[in-house]
Amino acid sequence: MFKISALCLALALSASVRAADRAAFWTTTQRGGNSFNRLPPDTRYYQDLRGYGASWVRLSYDKWKPEQRDFLMGNADDYQQLVASDLATLKASVAKAHAAGLKVVIAPLSLPLSRWSQNNQGKFDDRIWQDKAHWKAAGQFWQDLARALKDTPGIAAYNLINEPAPEKQGGLAEHASAPDMQAWYANAQGGSRDLPAFYQYLIAQIRAVDPYTPVMVDAGWYGAADAFVYWPEALQDKRVLYSFHMYEPYQATSGPNLKRKQPYRYPGDVPFAGKTQLWNQQRVAQYLDAVNGWARSLAIAPEQIVMGEFGCVRMLDSCSQYLDDVLSYAEDKRYHWAFYSFREDAWDAMDYELGQAKVHWRYWEAMEKGLPDPVKRSATPEFEPIRKRLQQR
Repeated sequence: MFKISALCLALALSASVRAADRAAFWTTTQRGGNSFNRLPPDTRYYQDLRGYGASWVRLSYDKWKPEQRDFLMGNADDYQQLVASDLATLKASVAKAHAAGLKVVIAPLSLPLSRWSQNNQGKFDDRIWQDKAHWKAAGQFWQDLARALKDTPGIAAYNLINEPAPEKQGGLAEHASAPDMQAWYANAQGGSRDLPAFYQYLIAQIRAVDPYTPVMVDAGWYGAADAFVYWPEALQDKRVLYSFHMYEPYQATSGPNLKRKQPYRYPGDVPFAGKTQLWNQQRVAQYLDAVNGWARSLAIAPEQIVMGEFGCVRMLDSCSQYLDDVLSYAEDKRYHWAFYSFREDAWDAMDYELGQAKVHWRYWEAMEKGLPDPVKRSATPEFEPIRKRLQQR
């Protein structure tokens, strides 16, 4: 009896230490990278990211080969329980990251009744936002996942869903004015497209089994920095991190820009929200001030703000300048951040270690055959704005 009691006490103390460690991690600025790979990263991958100075990785598993229709969920159309073999694969990858010295944020691209478009024949899945009854399956999934991961070393937070967009088919224009967003939310509040309420629901399900692990929540409209502005208050849970993504002006930073006869340049005049505007360091700061102003108005501390993704197509001549301007803002505000992306084996456009050159044909051959990416990487001028800041431990 004594041995059993001592063991229970030891396990409880160990869990308490891990819980305190997870919360303490976010009290100082953390810098990392996104992992959205088609294969679970190997040990060397995590070691190299850590070697650059990163302290965390935002890990998505939705491109990994699933045992059933959807990785970990079995089937997003009818969630029943976690798939054991997929969970083991996820835990093994987290263990490799932890052994390399990285903290891990789990970031699903899909939830039950909300399948990521790239796993859904390119179609946006709006089901979860059409009926609050559809939230129940997502809540059960997150409760199951939190129960499975709560004592896993290396976990730093749960990012509840990547780039939600309840507004997309709900009558709110992307990058609408603050008054228009607030008016829209006044009508949407309490309904199935109420994103803050959706998060409150998921958090309650998680806290029933895991009281301690921090939770990360993306802004609406695909994580847009200006989409927090309609939230009238902070979420009730005190262990919440608020995340936004930064690719604006998207017309300049994205792949399609390279195909234009005259690509938009940065700094330069770029269409945004229905108008052509001059985008430069000052305009980047002005746009991102939407997050800062909102957070300050609600007394949300800088250490609760995360720039969860940011990037630009590496072949653009001005990409490094853009990265530098975005990071300068985040560092000045003491926000956590993770660049998109580190050595992605399914899409090379924002793999800055490749510089501006075309990726080697072996990259595409490996993808076709489902083999590990064989292309060697190195520090480049395009990666320099990120590399130099990763080393600011």
